[in-house]
Amino acid sequence: MSDVNDEYVAGDVNTIDDDGYDDLDGIDAAELALSASNVLAYIAKSLTEDPSAVSVGVSERSGKVVLSLTVGPNDMGRVIGRRGRTAQAIRALVGAAGARDGVTTSVDIVD
Repeated sequence: MSDVNDEYVAGDVNTIDDDGYDDLDGIDAAELALSASNVLAYIAKSLTEDPSAVSVGVSERSGKVVLSLTVGPNDMGRVIGRRGRTAQAIRALVGAAGARDGVTTSVDIVD
């Protein structure tokens, strides 16, 4: 147990640091999720037969960065996969890339 009167130690995981990283109001959603959107575009272009038809849109909704993936109509099945397993794996990888930047991401696959 810790005492309330303990001194503050910089970098201690048991203390609250106000380093300003939580203030993301003035930053554009596209800047926040740059690595996540790059990861999504790379994966989608690798999976599809027509990489030129792949596009990634970035928006913000209720505190999350939403990445909208658009692919060609013939490649939709490749991106979603059987029972959505490929889409689930893509969302996990993009979520990890966003988490590395401190951003919560969501991937929408647009028809």
